[in-house]
Amino acid sequence: PKAKANLPYPSRLQKEKLREKDDILAAKFMKIFQDLHFELSFADTLIHMPKFAPMFKKVLNNKDKLIELTKTPINENCSAVVLKKLPDKLGNPGRFLIPCDFTGLDNCLALANLGVSINLMPLSIWKKLRQMVLELADRTISKPTGVAENVFVKVGKFYFPADFIILDFVADPRDPLILGRPFLSIAHALIDVYEGEITLRHDD
Repeated sequence: PKAKANLPYPSRLQKEKLREKDDILAAKFMKIFQDLHFELSFADTLIHMPKFAPMFKKVLNNKDKLIELTKTPINENCSAVVLKKLPDKLGNPGRFLIPCDFTGLDNCLALANLGVSINLMPLSIWKKLRQMVLELADRTISKPTGVAENVFVKVGKFYFPADFIILDFVADPRDPLILGRPFLSIAHALIDVYEGEITLRHDD
C-alpha cells in the first residue's frame, strides 16, 4: 500500500485547533455574562470558567500599564482642534495671474477674479460691437463697446474658449485681461490661496 504523506506544519494545525477551542470557550464565557442576573453571583460565574481566572488576575495586576497604552499621540493639526489653538495669521497672497498667449501680444497676463461673472477685455485688444449695459462695483453704469465671442485663450499648451465683454477703459499693461468665473469654470481652475498657486485643467 502507498505510504500516507504527513501533513505539513503539524504544530500549526495544532495551534489552530487550540485557537478555535479558545474562541468557543470565549463565546461561552460571554454568553454566561449576558445571562448574568441577580440570582447568579460573579464568583459562581468564574467557577464555571476557571481558564480565564489567570487572565483577570493579570489584567488587574497590569492596570497601570493599560492606562499608559491609552495615551495616543496626535499630530499638530488634531492638537490644534482639541486645544482650540488659532491658526497662524498669514498675509495677503497677492493676485492670481494667468499667462495667456495671444498673437501680437507679448507677456499677456490675465487676472483671475472669482468676484466677477464675466470675462473682461479692453477695447485696445479686441473690437466687436454689441449693445450691453454693465453696473460696476461702485454702482456706476458703463456701456461696453461689444462682445467678443468664442475667443480661444491659450494657456501653456491648452486652448480654452471664452466670451469677453469689450469695454473701453484704461487697462493695466501688466495684466490687461480679467478672467471671471465663467472662464475659471471652463478651465476647471483650482486655486490654492495658501500656496499662491492656480491650476488649470483640460478635459482631455
